[in-house]
Amino acid sequence: MMSRSYTNLLDLAEGNFAALGPVGGGGRRRQGSFGLKRMSRVMTVPGTLSELDGEDESERAATNSVASDVPSSVGSDRMIVVSNQLPVVARRRPDGRGWSFSWDDDSLLLQLRDGIPDEMEVLFVGSLRADVPVAEQDEVSQALLDRFRCAPVFLPDHINDRFYHGFCKRQLWPLFHYMLPFSSSASDATTSSSPGTGRFDRSAWEAYVLANKFFFEKVVEVINPEDDYVWVHDYHLMALPTFLRRRFNRLRIGFFLHSPFPSSEIYRTLPVREEILKALLNCDLIGFHTFDYARHFLSCCSRMLGIEYQSKRGYIGLDYFGRTVGIKIMPVGVHMGQLQSGLRLPDREWRLAELQQQFEGKTVLLGVDDMDIFKGINLKLLAFENMLRTHPKWQGRAVLVQIANPARGKGKDLEAIQAEIQESCRRINGDFGQSGYSPVVFIDREVSTVEKIAYYTIAECVVVTAVRDGMNLTPYEYIVCRQGAPGSESMSEVSGPKKSMLVVSEFIGCSPSLSGAIRVNPWNIEATAEGMNEAISMPEQEKQLRHEKHYRYVSSHDVAYWSKSFVQDLERACKDHFRRTCWGIGLGFGFRVVALDPYFTKLNIDSIVNAYEISESRAILLDYDGTLVPQTSINKAPSAEVLSIINTLCSDRRNTVFLVSGRDKDTLGKWFASCPKLGIAAEHGYFLRWSREEEWQTCTQALDFGWMEMAKPVMNLYTEATDGSSIETKESALVWHHQDADPGFGSSQAKEMLDHLESVLANEPVSVKSGQFIVEVKPQGVSKGLVAERILASIKERGKQANFVLCIGDDRSDEDMFENIADIMKRNIVAPRTPLFACTVGQKPSKAKFYLDDTFEVVTMLSALADVTDPELETDSAYELSASISSLDIGDEQSESTGRTIGG
Repeated sequence: MMSRSYTNLLDLAEGNFAALGPVGGGGRRRQGSFGLKRMSRVMTVPGTLSELDGEDESERAATNSVASDVPSSVGSDRMIVVSNQLPVVARRRPDGRGWSFSWDDDSLLLQLRDGIPDEMEVLFVGSLRADVPVAEQDEVSQALLDRFRCAPVFLPDHINDRFYHGFCKRQLWPLFHYMLPFSSSASDATTSSSPGTGRFDRSAWEAYVLANKFFFEKVVEVINPEDDYVWVHDYHLMALPTFLRRRFNRLRIGFFLHSPFPSSEIYRTLPVREEILKALLNCDLIGFHTFDYARHFLSCCSRMLGIEYQSKRGYIGLDYFGRTVGIKIMPVGVHMGQLQSGLRLPDREWRLAELQQQFEGKTVLLGVDDMDIFKGINLKLLAFENMLRTHPKWQGRAVLVQIANPARGKGKDLEAIQAEIQESCRRINGDFGQSGYSPVVFIDREVSTVEKIAYYTIAECVVVTAVRDGMNLTPYEYIVCRQGAPGSESMSEVSGPKKSMLVVSEFIGCSPSLSGAIRVNPWNIEATAEGMNEAISMPEQEKQLRHEKHYRYVSSHDVAYWSKSFVQDLERACKDHFRRTCWGIGLGFGFRVVALDPYFTKLNIDSIVNAYEISESRAILLDYDGTLVPQTSINKAPSAEVLSIINTLCSDRRNTVFLVSGRDKDTLGKWFASCPKLGIAAEHGYFLRWSREEEWQTCTQALDFGWMEMAKPVMNLYTEATDGSSIETKESALVWHHQDADPGFGSSQAKEMLDHLESVLANEPVSVKSGQFIVEVKPQGVSKGLVAERILASIKERGKQANFVLCIGDDRSDEDMFENIADIMKRNIVAPRTPLFACTVGQKPSKAKFYLDDTFEVVTMLSALADVTDPELETDSAYELSASISSLDIGDEQSESTGRTIGG
């Protein structure tokens, strides 16, 4: 039976669910076949992508290597811009025969071309705002490709309705604007034409995934994966990066979100929250308008996926399976050329003169908003009413002109807001209106660009009171219009020094970039009213200074600057793509690419067994947690199988077997009491024992642990303040654990504790180190790397250098071992040409050269070594080594290679 799990992306993408019904075969066949015979840039690849979850490893490996390693023979780079809609207007010809097309000059996608290098071709992929019959789709596609460099995506109506109206507009858009569907009759702020309710609708989500697959198929038709960049836009296509990354592991992908990204407390209510986050993390660069939006996204990654971000030289990045996913924070700007051209239009002159005559002697406050529930139009009216009441001097003088662009959808909440706005207008005009004076002029119709520019020009102040808005370019447009076109001084132009004032909501994306604006909380009616009064009462010189500051920013940070900056950062983020080995792993939305060192390979059991059999002196160093037992195991004690394997390995006189762990010596001694010849290095090597019969030794000189009395009060302070945290006291170290605390708060407290401990212990011979959900304080010169070196040096001291070294571990502390093991050959600690098997557990970035997938494979490999071990060659090699270890003093003169070292 076919799986119905909505986490199975491939299953959904192929339409294997009854909710969507038939795909509409004719339309889809045309979609899938068109363009391949005409587009020279298409790259054909051997084989096809297996779309079954049950594909074997060899098939997946072949798929993952597609179009990744061979440089392309095609020329320069190209930018493929993918969005829900193309920047093209399509109209049926008057005679009904064929279509006419023109650029949509107001489209941001068209305007961003100004910032893309001239030598980089731009190709658009998206849908048309027109219903094109299936029989005409091929002809329309070819015309758009030839004349506009656009590749249209045609979605079947039943899928488009559930994709756009059902999921994008009824679930994602309200949620991203902080609206939660508390009831099954939750409002639909945009349309009532789609099925389902405001609550999560599984069929709508399935349609969203399938629609993203349609866009993916169109991109595949036109892409050359080694030369092209792909720039995906907005929340409609958040699943697309996973499709692209699965097909082309090294494809250079950028994404920009044009809406707000909600806080984690809001976003976490989305049932498919992890699927969308993982899909976005398949990009190389993710862009947001403001730091708040980026911070919310990073918080979601931390809380839901356990991924922390790092800032390096001003760039924020997430380490995601060896790939660094960049975070770009850059608000979009206006198109200066288009606005300045509008300021020179002939129609502007008479419209401006007409408005100046209409509002002569009046102070005009202007609002320009879409008619939807988030724009706060009624809050603005209430604040204006409050200003007139509390500041009577403006009665008869101040006018609020509110332009409300016609609603693009329907819904009960929208109808209620419209009724409320109309009632407020009637009340204000009734209470404060006079003969020839209406305090509120409400324009509820389409307003042409030139008319809007004329209103901007005569307005003394623009007021934006949206309760949530991704960016909102109205303030930017107003500033440019108040400045006027360069070199244009028409008779009707506003005379005198240029000035403008802004009252803007703190909840809109442009607010942080307008430092001279009066920022308000639109829900606070009284404060907003005072902000309006302050804006129009401010001294003229102050208005001029604020305007000049704003204009410098807006004119220099236009849409071309924004797109140029994004493209440059995308190029920087992708510069090493073709130098690294990439592995695609995971199914459905769990798919991700692991970027590894080119020489990082899976440990071949036959190879290590062969090397083991012919060697005469072997060193086997094993981590414990996450290596011999899974990290998730409730019972952490070793299994009987592990104990048996270790005893077998220890029975061979040629073997020196050591357990190198961060656990305390008493626990390890108890667990491995049945392994008399096993060496144990506990607490990262501070304590060392060569066999069960030997006494524990310390690997450093006698230390004063007085620092513990200094560190404990600090850690207790944070433990009391952080619910779910705890302190582990070892003989040589203190460890603060916060894995059971709130992820965000625990991480924040760990960073604060690290700085606090560094300050308190500045003159103590200790290292303060942060790890995965821990902060650890331990003596200097204690690390797994140094104890590994001591063991190998002891073997050499005995007169028989090791000629086989196996070192296995899974976490950060084991990286010290891998690093030291890689260097011992140069220092003649082991025999020449010794095979060094440094192996990490899990396919992840590491200083080791080999990996095994999990603890099961580790035990399997060790079992294979045990099978070829000769127990009859039994001797007391560990006892011989214990005599030589006391004469070595390697660790005292070196500090730990990772973490932070404090004092001397």
